[in-house]
Amino acid sequence: MAASPTKPPRRLFETIFAFAPNRDTQGGTAYFILDPTTPEEPAHILVDAPPWDQTTQDFLTAQGGVRWLFISHRGGLGQATKIQRTFGCEVVIQEQEAYLLPQIPTTPFRHSLHLSPLTEALWTPGHSPGSACLYHQAYGGVLFTGRHLLPDQQGQPRPLRLAKTFHWPRQLAQVKALKHRFNETTLAHLCPGANLGFLRGQPTIAAAYQQLQGIPDQAP
Repeated sequence: MAASPTKPPRRLFETIFAFAPNRDTQGGTAYFILDPTTPEEPAHILVDAPPWDQTTQDFLTAQGGVRWLFISHRGGLGQATKIQRTFGCEVVIQEQEAYLLPQIPTTPFRHSLHLSPLTEALWTPGHSPGSACLYHQAYGGVLFTGRHLLPDQQGQPRPLRLAKTFHWPRQLAQVKALKHRFNETTLAHLCPGANLGFLRGQPTIAAAYQQLQGIPDQAP
């Protein structure tokens, strides 16, 4: 585990928390969702790997553990192996990137997978071959975008063409697909997997559907 303890996660909503940036995932932000839609087996979900130390382990244990560890892209793996072995959780990852975790069992998916009645994994390739978002129906609809969509310097969600971008035209096509999938009543918030400093203290990117519609189909 990490030598220095991290800060406890920050509560964004009653049942959604954001962890401190994780050096193991190049400063990525992981999230935790309390999803009690099936009380006999709560579907608590980690979105990407948080900093792995005693603070994180104690927090997750106090919440009842982890049922699912959802990986939004290969860069979000962090200490996924240690997390899986600690909590015995299922690691959900798009099938093209499941080979990156040979030492633990995974639950690969192709296009989509329901983790609970409220939560669905969606394949959104482009940033990486197996890049994926996680949609959670609570709070007007929350989309955890990993690095598929990140806030720019103005805090607006954008696909960002990076040195490690796998397939830029495919990423743009998946942004367009998300614009058609949701509407004003089904998508209220975006929770990106990095660049949270550009949100200037705001917990999420709000007015998410309108923000999504504002992304040009042909991004620079």
